[in-house]
Amino acid sequence: MSMITAKDGTQIFYKDWGKGQPVVFSHGWPLSADAWDAQMNFLGERGYRVIAHDRRGHGRSEQTWTGNDMDTYADDLAALTAALDLQEAIHVGHSTGGGEVARYIGRHGTKRVAKAVLLGAVPPVMLKGAANPEGCRWRCSTASAPACAATAHNSSRI
Repeated sequence: MSMITAKDGTQIFYKDWGKGQPVVFSHGWPLSADAWDAQMNFLGERGYRVIAHDRRGHGRSEQTWTGNDMDTYADDLAALTAALDLQEAIHVGHSTGGGEVARYIGRHGTKRVAKAVLLGAVPPVMLKGAANPEGCRWRCSTASAPACAATAHNSSRI
């Protein structure tokens, strides 16, 4: 099994197939890298290098008591991209994996990133509050609920 060691010593499992521009997949909770196998096969057959990891506490990665937060997930993703020396990578994240990709870019920048794709991602806090004074008021948030409900059936096709 392919593993990298995160900065706190946690062992992180990953798959790395093919050659070409790297596409890095970050899975949703409670899945593993295996959730991306169909997409990895499709893109790998078309000339991309495809990488997916099991987030700490998931799949074949080490089960940890600490570090189960977005900052650590982002740092683990940074350790993976550094260990594999990925350049011009396309990062794809679904659900929690989307939050992981967004936090990775926020914490570590875009030096190694060509593009980011967030699918049904865990969004940042959007409501106005002490931690987010520029956020939107509750009324503007709830105003979009009917539109979200009307299109929710489409999310199952991702």
